[in-house]
Amino acid sequence: MRGYFLKVGEIDLTDSKVRVLDIDEQDAKSFIGGSGLGAALLFHYTSSKTDPLGEENPLIFMTGPFTGTKAFSSDRYEVITKSPLTGIYAEANSGGHWGESLKRCGFDGIVIIGKAEKPVHIIIRDGEVEIREAGHLWGKDTWEVDELMKREFGEKACTASIGKAGENLVKFASIMNDGRHGRTAARAGGGCVMGSKKLKAITVLGTKKVAVHDEGALSAFIKEMAPSVRKTTEELRKYGTACGIEYLDKIGDFPVKNWLLGNFVDMKKVTGQYMAETILVDNYNCGRCIIGCGRTVEVKDGKYRMENSAGPEYETIAILGSNCMVGNIEAIAKGNELCNRYGLDTISTGSLIAFCMEAYAKGLITKEDTGGLVMRFGDPDSMIGMIHKIARREDIGRVLGEGIVQASREIGGNSIEFAMQVKGLDFPAHDPRARVALGLSYATSNRGACHLQSFTADWEAGTSMPDLGYPETMDRFKTEGKAKFVIDFQNLMSIMDSLVCCKFVLFGGVTVEPLLRILNIITGWELTKDEFLESGERIFNLKRLYNIREGISRKDDILPPRILNNPRGGGSGDNIPLLNVMLRDYYRERGWDEFGIPTKGTSRKLGLNKYYAFAVEDKSISRKADLG
Repeated sequence: MRGYFLKVGEIDLTDSKVRVLDIDEQDAKSFIGGSGLGAALLFHYTSSKTDPLGEENPLIFMTGPFTGTKAFSSDRYEVITKSPLTGIYAEANSGGHWGESLKRCGFDGIVIIGKAEKPVHIIIRDGEVEIREAGHLWGKDTWEVDELMKREFGEKACTASIGKAGENLVKFASIMNDGRHGRTAARAGGGCVMGSKKLKAITVLGTKKVAVHDEGALSAFIKEMAPSVRKTTEELRKYGTACGIEYLDKIGDFPVKNWLLGNFVDMKKVTGQYMAETILVDNYNCGRCIIGCGRTVEVKDGKYRMENSAGPEYETIAILGSNCMVGNIEAIAKGNELCNRYGLDTISTGSLIAFCMEAYAKGLITKEDTGGLVMRFGDPDSMIGMIHKIARREDIGRVLGEGIVQASREIGGNSIEFAMQVKGLDFPAHDPRARVALGLSYATSNRGACHLQSFTADWEAGTSMPDLGYPETMDRFKTEGKAKFVIDFQNLMSIMDSLVCCKFVLFGGVTVEPLLRILNIITGWELTKDEFLESGERIFNLKRLYNIREGISRKDDILPPRILNNPRGGGSGDNIPLLNVMLRDYYRERGWDEFGIPTKGTSRKLGLNKYYAFAVEDKSISRKADLG
């Protein structure tokens, strides 16, 4: 089928067996690919009793119908698993070049099951899968692994690997690809699952061509839209994802001192513009990207010295920087480099460090707990020192490596009150008190606190999307209408995570109708706009049903007390999100009951009957790999 190989490779590390699963065309149409098809696979491989670190939990790598084609910013992949951090549905998205290479091996995805007794390395070349011992790689960081693989297999070899954090089963360990220009499937602990399976790396070398229904039409459409995409994303190309920090600080969206303060006194020292003036060397692109938001940075001397490598993104600058009161761009860049080498999610890492700093200030932990580190807000060396301790599981790093909920239990006192998380996943760097739809987005996101599962922020104060029904930007403090607004964007983001493509193309005008046109050109389908958007609704509800099977309900769709009860001042003034009102409207609009469970009627309408049965009627059921 055009855009697909309709093949998923299943690799069992327990007995070193490989088999190929056929994906039914109707399942591809229903769930598209990426996280949609990955969520369906996860449902079939697991039950409510599955241990996230047990050999039965699959680690699923999926591409989509855009991957490997000329579609904008499409050489991406999704990692789907049951999270060791949250215990529920987990997905993470990464760019770079690994996704295209996997797709061109002749697979739409791979499913890793079982556990190896000793460290192993998977090599996939044009559909041929090899499992090798990898004792010589264990203990090396992700840069070193990438360099070794390129030395052995050539410069075109693409490797996804874990660092010491994944080996040490840090619950929010990430999976890194593209070496020094690191791109990462970061959130919710996929690297921890990979480490539990003793899988150090996956190297892919693919040369197969992905068939497209009308190659000429695709080339023409990409050429037609490219000038607009380049023009409207110029700031991203110049200054990276940190281009808007000054504006975000102004409106009260920039996290400061574990989400306590309204503005950051050293804000101008951490912007994308300041980075361009000081440590920026060049920018770089992910596969099929014409935006080029990636930063290559260098610190030539001093204690934060670092060679040319990927610079910090907005989220990293905000969470390792302002949220810890660190206003030193060189120190933040060094912290980012360490997280990339160790294989750590910078958002969870920075959140836990800010949490640790507040616990230290309140006397809940001392230097005896931290191994001598004085965890004061504003101290860059404490921030960097704690990254090492978390990755190595040393001192308080052992506790923090379990994630923020478990850490708050062990630290005690009132620490859960300032643990900034939803469903166990730490806050990304945007504040619901500045844009209230973010609060509803975080509360209902299927992987926990996540702005990318709705991506509403820039449409709540900044721009518009007429072909999704929003010809004008939304009032960021208004409650009315936010339920449908969040739902519409969640459905669209579910599609984009399944196609798979970068969400920044939206800023270039590649919105609903262009995305649909590209999909139909690639596949030869004739999906209507309504059918297209309904597929996003189906995928989002599928993930919710998975979480229902894991025990998630209304009780879990909540925000931390600091967000619901304490205005932060600054650009968000005295505002707090009225979550209960928005949730009431959201459940009604979604067709969910008062407990946040999709009704049988909603499930039937979306073709999710069997998943409803697995989630609601018998949570112990798994139907291993019976798609189609």
